[in-house]
Amino acid sequence: MTTPPIHELTDRARDVFRIVVESYLDTGAPVGSRTISKISALSLSPASIRNVMQDLEEAGLLAAPHTSAGRMPTQSGLRLFVDGMMQASEPSAEERAAIEARAGQVGPIEEALASTTATLSGLSACAGLVLVPKAEPVLRQFGFVPLSHDRALAVLVGEDGSVENRVVELPGGIDPGSLQQAANYMSAMLTGLTLAEARARIERDLGAQRAALDSVAAALVERGLAVWSEDGGRRPVLIVRGQARLIDAAAAEDLDRVRQLLDELEGKEEIARLLDSAREGEATRIFIGSENKLFALSGSSVIAKPVRALDGRVVGVVGVIGPTRLNYARVVPMVDFTAATMARILA
Repeated sequence: MTTPPIHELTDRARDVFRIVVESYLDTGAPVGSRTISKISALSLSPASIRNVMQDLEEAGLLAAPHTSAGRMPTQSGLRLFVDGMMQASEPSAEERAAIEARAGQVGPIEEALASTTATLSGLSACAGLVLVPKAEPVLRQFGFVPLSHDRALAVLVGEDGSVENRVVELPGGIDPGSLQQAANYMSAMLTGLTLAEARARIERDLGAQRAALDSVAAALVERGLAVWSEDGGRRPVLIVRGQARLIDAAAAEDLDRVRQLLDELEGKEEIARLLDSAREGEATRIFIGSENKLFALSGSSVIAKPVRALDGRVVGVVGVIGPTRLNYARVVPMVDFTAATMARILA
C-alpha cells in the first residue's frame, strides 16, 4: 500500500492524525475516538472521529493493535508525521548549557565526547551514540621484532605512552640489520608526527631518494606505516552511553523488544556502519523501525547527525537510539545542537 502524501489528506484527517500521533508519542498508548473528542477542539462527535480514523487506517497511516483499543500510528504514519507535520522545539537554555558544559570539560577529547554523549542520553531518554575517527597518535618510537623468516611485529609507541602492535609481512632478502636500520630511521625522522604526516614525509623522502636506507629497509618502512594507517582507519571510535535508559516503566510491557534492542547495541561494528551512512548530506537522518535492517527486529528509531568542522569536513556522527515512540520534535533539535557543540571539540 502506498502512503498518501500529506497534502492529499483533508484538513479533518490531518487534524485527527496529528492528535493521534502526538498523543501516542506522549503516552505510548493507542488513542480512541472518545479520547480525541475530549482533548481536541475539533467539534466532532466520537462517531465522526471513528470514521476519519478508519479512513486513516485504510490509508496505512494508523493501525488498531487490538479490537476496540483505539489507534496508533504505523511506521509509515510516523514517517509522514516526521517529514510533513512535526513542529520542532528547540532545546531549552538549561539543556543547551548542560550539553556545552560537558563538551567543554578539561581533559582528553574522548572523555569529553563520552560525557557529552551521556548528557544527550539523559536529556533525550534514549541511548546516546557518537562515532569519530580513531585519533591518530603522535609518534615517539618504532621497533620491529622478528617473528619468523617472513613476518615481524611492528611496534609503535605514541607520545601519550600508548603502544600498538601490528604484524607485517617482510620483504624478500630482509636481515636483522635492515630491520634495525628501518626502526632507527623511523624513530629519528618521524618522531613528533602523526601517521598521516609520517607517510607524507616517507613518500617525499623516498621519492626524492633522500632517505639513507637500502631498498629492503625502505620497503619495510613503507609497509610498517601502511599497516598502521590502514588498520587505524578501519577502527573508528564508537561511544555508546545510556543503554539503561531504554528500560523504563513503559518498556516493562514490551521486554522482548527491549532485550532485542540491547542485544543489537552489542553489535558495535554494525552500529558504526549505520551511523557512517549518515555522514553524507547536511540534514539529520531519521531511521524509523524497519527502515534500517539493524534495528528492524526491535522496532527502534535512530536519529543521527553528521558533525562538521568549520571547513565542512565530516569529523564524526552523533545520534540517539530509542523506541519508535520517542519525542521526535524535541529530540531531533537536541541531536542537531549536540552535533554543533561536538564540532567545536573535534575541529
